[in-house]
Amino acid sequence: SAVFEVTNGNGTACIMANFSAAFLVSYDTQSGPKNALFDLPSSAHVLNSSSCGKENMSDPSLRIAFGGGHTLTFSFSRNAARYRVQRMTFVYSLSDAHIFPNASSKESKTVESATDIQADIDKKYRCVSATELHMSNVTLTLRDATIQAYLSNNSFSKGESRCRQDGPSPTTAPPRPSPPPESPSVDKYNVSGSNGTCLLASMGLQLNVTYERSDNTTVARVLNVNPNKTSANGSCSSQLVTLELRSEDVTLLVFQFGMNASSSQFFLQGIQVNMTLPDARDPTFGAANRSLRALQATVGNSYKCNAQERVQVTKAFSVNIFKVWVQAFKVEGDKFGSVEECLLDENSMLIPVAVGGALAGLVLTVLIAYLVGRKRSHAGYQTI
Repeated sequence: SAVFEVTNGNGTACIMANFSAAFLVSYDTQSGPKNALFDLPSSAHVLNSSSCGKENMSDPSLRIAFGGGHTLTFSFSRNAARYRVQRMTFVYSLSDAHIFPNASSKESKTVESATDIQADIDKKYRCVSATELHMSNVTLTLRDATIQAYLSNNSFSKGESRCRQDGPSPTTAPPRPSPPPESPSVDKYNVSGSNGTCLLASMGLQLNVTYERSDNTTVARVLNVNPNKTSANGSCSSQLVTLELRSEDVTLLVFQFGMNASSSQFFLQGIQVNMTLPDARDPTFGAANRSLRALQATVGNSYKCNAQERVQVTKAFSVNIFKVWVQAFKVEGDKFGSVEECLLDENSMLIPVAVGGALAGLVLTVLIAYLVGRKRSHAGYQTI
């Protein structure tokens, strides 16, 4: 995360913000739509056009610039008791080929959204959990955020207003689970790039979503990804392999595989979902996590697990993966490499072996006791 600060003419801070941010941007290329996934870099900096605002004339704003012409703006407003980020604006330039390779346009785009980032006057806004903002074709995810405007002491206040994502409300009813569907169908997916296949996967997918309905009840919903109604594509790079799925129920489901070059391991490092929940208070549901460590194996080998694996993405969203067999980055001849079994499968094999060993030991003990007993019974008699 980085600290951003806006000061007035006297050098006194009026806005301070400390957070990390991740962006998911859908853009057009000659070969069809692609997704760009990237983080706010450490080189991001505050622009001079940021402002502390003038009473009754303009509101404070924090403008952050990064990369090849991208800006992220927080526009603040206040009343007598509270202040808030009234609007978030993101301007991105498709001419930045590093982030948007093969973009069919080189123009700049602007998207914006209202937010629920707010706090009491003279308190900082604090949110450790991921906060997602959906702005047209852009999803912005803020994490570990501390934000304060209208500062009075030139630094963050000790008092804080916490976001609702960091803890359940004491009045919130426990989630009402929906009946679980049958196990999902297993389907095969592959992703290819200029150097050939970079991902082979075979798996069944099931999504677990927790959300609030408009009647204030909390629902835990489980739904299967139907392969027959799902389209798949993705992208390959030297450090990132992405599988993108779209279906009638799920607007976008992204699996992101990374690589640890020092240990030559690939692993599932990120999952992103965007979907519509018609009966939810907020029908547009989104969740993302780019710091996972699942489905891990040596590059050149494949990861396989017959047991069901659950990957927790956020507090409100997780993915059940059934009968997974996956290989990322180095795929020879479009075939899975040597298999590395998951611990769950290894443990399931150990149980019958252990039980069999115990039974064999028991039989052997009984047999020895029987033979010893027979020998002792003959010891008191002599042959005539």
